[in-house]
Amino acid sequence: MIIVGLTGGIGSGKTTVAKQFSALGIPVYIADEEAKLLMNRSKIIKRKLTKLFGDDAYTSGKLNKPYIANIIFNDKSYLHQLNAIVHPKVARHFEKWVLKQKAPYVIKEVAILFENGGDKLCDFVITVTAPKKTRIQRLLKRDNTSAEKIEAIMKNQWTDDEKIKRSQFVIENIELEYTKKQVLKIHNEILKKVKKRQF
Repeated sequence: MIIVGLTGGIGSGKTTVAKQFSALGIPVYIADEEAKLLMNRSKIIKRKLTKLFGDDAYTSGKLNKPYIANIIFNDKSYLHQLNAIVHPKVARHFEKWVLKQKAPYVIKEVAILFENGGDKLCDFVITVTAPKKTRIQRLLKRDNTSAEKIEAIMKNQWTDDEKIKRSQFVIENIELEYTKKQVLKIHNEILKKVKKRQF
């Protein structure tokens, strides 16, 4: 199975792009969504996160996101520890998911694909870009957050230039109709590459 990584900085519009691939019949695995589900479902993860963050890590059996986000915001070492607990489980879940798919290729959407070395497990990588100002405006509109927190998250992610250097495809996501055209073009290019591998 051909695995195509889909990544991009916060606010670049990865979800918008993922939806376009879904509309073309391509299965999409949203790693962040699966990680959230596993953090609420897996007894092992719950136990480890409670040990790491304390009893307030969960309220009424659900992950206490604001509490954990606040700890991570003030001490980045906690983010690495959180990732070390959650990411291996997500990786195993993805492997099982891939085996069930019947498509020419699958999309794996990961916010920090390069930062975690996940690009090495992909056949191709698509990076979604948008101007920084646009990204900040989108996030202020979407999330109940501050520009300061957005900037802090952006500093922890690779720059677009770094990602583009290691990507086979780039989508500039500013205007929806243009984004759709870019997705269709890349989809057709990947299908050609898939056919070549089959012969």
